[in-house]
Amino acid sequence: MNDEAAVQAGCLNEFVLNPVGIIKNGIKTPPLVAGEQGLTVNESCESAIEKMANSPETLSEIILNDELEELLDGIDDYSHLVIVYWGHEIGDQGRKLKRIHPAGQEDYPLKGIYSTFSQVRPNPVLVTVVKLIERNGPRLTVRGLDAIDNSPVLDIKPYVAELFSFKNTQIPGWMTKILEEFVDESRK
Repeated sequence: MNDEAAVQAGCLNEFVLNPVGIIKNGIKTPPLVAGEQGLTVNESCESAIEKMANSPETLSEIILNDELEELLDGIDDYSHLVIVYWGHEIGDQGRKLKRIHPAGQEDYPLKGIYSTFSQVRPNPVLVTVVKLIERNGPRLTVRGLDAIDNSPVLDIKPYVAELFSFKNTQIPGWMTKILEEFVDESRK
């Protein structure tokens, strides 16, 4: 049985994820939105591109469900965390897109969703590395979370650079340009 036949036969089943918490940060609208034509700058944001560039400075609060507070024991021994969250505002249009211009900019080449860090994807599971500022019970204050307000948190992991560092990695030129434009110098 090939992979496609396995999917059709139900070998890959649907499953349910339960959020462990919620993100609070006052960011009500995403800087980029998905439509029939792809990913575009959200005109309702005062400066969507500036907001994207400044996301490393944005403070957010992650509020865990009270019964899960014990899961955070020892988390404040780390400086950075990996936050896995759900893109809850990604509608059907965003989930159906197959190719986009990265960062919603048409001067970047049209690419398949999986070759980008775009929030639009069939399953909007999003991941960001953040700086941990403070833990207060079931609440974490973090810097650099590129999520909008009320995004459900799926998981939290400590960031250990040695586990994510590989030598001789390759990225395309258009991604290098995005990094130069949007990534804070402290992250390079």
